[in-house]
Amino acid sequence: MGSELGVSDEKIDALHDYATSDLYNESERVTLEFADAMTITGRDVSDELFARLRKLYDDDGLTELTATIAWENASSKFNRALRVPSQGLWKRNPKSQP
Repeated sequence: MGSELGVSDEKIDALHDYATSDLYNESERVTLEFADAMTITGRDVSDELFARLRKLYDDDGLTELTATIAWENASSKFNRALRVPSQGLWKRNPKSQP
């Protein structure tokens, strides 16, 4: 999906290093940190992180972002528990492969 929206393969490949990668701006870093905090077991959304999010999103935007992350997490857990294989919805653009 990201590549269809114009996100470069280079940026997608650097996702695991979003916190330090020059390919991500501060808004993207905060948003991805929020997704990690919601997703990774043992992490929580700190008051400090929430305050940074509030600077980026209004109430509706933050609610939509949170709902989207929660939905993806629930969907992932559901599919994994029922052994539902990947649907292969994301495929790298063959033109951009090395």
